[in-house]
Amino acid sequence: MNKSTHTNPKVDTYLIQGCMRCPYGATERCMVIPWRAILEELRQLLLESGLEEEVKWGVPCYTRNGKNVVIVAALKAYATLSFFKGSLLEDKSQVLEKEGSSSQAGRSWRFTKVEEVQKHKELIMDYIDEAIAIEDSGKKVILEKVSEPIPEELLDAFAEDQALEHAFFRLTPGRQRGYIIHFSQPKQSQTRKSRITKLAEQIKLGIGLHDKYKKQ
Repeated sequence: MNKSTHTNPKVDTYLIQGCMRCPYGATERCMVIPWRAILEELRQLLLESGLEEEVKWGVPCYTRNGKNVVIVAALKAYATLSFFKGSLLEDKSQVLEKEGSSSQAGRSWRFTKVEEVQKHKELIMDYIDEAIAIEDSGKKVILEKVSEPIPEELLDAFAEDQALEHAFFRLTPGRQRGYIIHFSQPKQSQTRKSRITKLAEQIKLGIGLHDKYKKQ
């Protein structure tokens, strides 16, 4: 395990003012602020793992040879250490949770106290090391097909781009439902695929289908 020499100054900015994707960035109402100490502890462990530090979709993301492995983020009720291929982790200690009820690949370890991170540093590093080994092995998550409510084309997109799945299940249930309805409407599969391709980056940014209209 080699400590990474690459740190991204944008992560420093994120820890100070948040992702700036909502009006509360750089204010006391920003969700990052209450969890800053936890995020900083997690960041140090991830840097020690040798992963490269980047910022994707406004939050710190840690990669291996250009592949997404782990992401850290702040939500309203907790901070998370999320594994893109978490379903492949052995999870002997049963600490991981699904990103959403239908999520198949992503798994998150949730923290509400910095002491939890400090107490479990070795165990956290074990999980990170295992995630790196899985990425190095080339293993992929094989997603199961489900009939409802997620259209098959969206599941196919998740299989090709697990960052998309990760981002989708971090959306609020209402935003998820909005996208599912929008993607399911066309009768032609190719049209559904086109809609998904067109909106994939918007989903990764955590933006709901109709958010831009609400701001007007």
